[in-house]
Formats: sequence, structure tokens, C-alpha cells
Amino acid sequence: MPRKTIQYTIRGVPPEVDHALRRMSKQRGVSLNQLLLERLQDATGVEPRKKERSLASIAGKWQEDPEFDRILEEQRQIDWEMWR
Repeated sequence: MPRKTIQYTIRGVPPEVDHALRRMSKQRGVSLNQLLLERLQDATGVEPRKKERSLASIAGKWQEDPEFDRILEEQRQIDWEMWR
């Protein structure tokens, strides 16, 4: 289940603050949004939640591959000489 997020609109940001934040985001190679989220998390002491990962995009997409099956079968062979 995707986590719910809240969206903010901030008004009255002084141009100097805007320039400083944009410069910081560019220097760090992250989006302005990502930089602001990180700064808000730092300021509040709240640890970011781990992203939930889903395998829904690959579910049901298995394709038979006889060559792969053959290679697996070779690997499953027990060499009884090695086990003596």
C-alpha cells in the first residue's frame, strides 16, 4: 500500500533564500524538492521512512527459457567423486 504524503505550498520566500536553496540543490545534485524534504526531516528530527518496494511490475511476466533450464539442470548434478 503506498504511503500517504502531504503537499505544502510556501509563500513569501525571500529571493536570497530561494537562490541559496537552489544553489545547494544544484551543488548536491538533487532536486529542490528533495533538498527541502531532507532539510525538513533534519529540522524536525524525523527519520525518513524506507521506500516501499513492489514487484507488481514484474508479476506474471515469467518466460520459459529452455537454455536457462538446461544450465540449471547441469548445476544440479552431484559429482559423487567429490563427496567421497
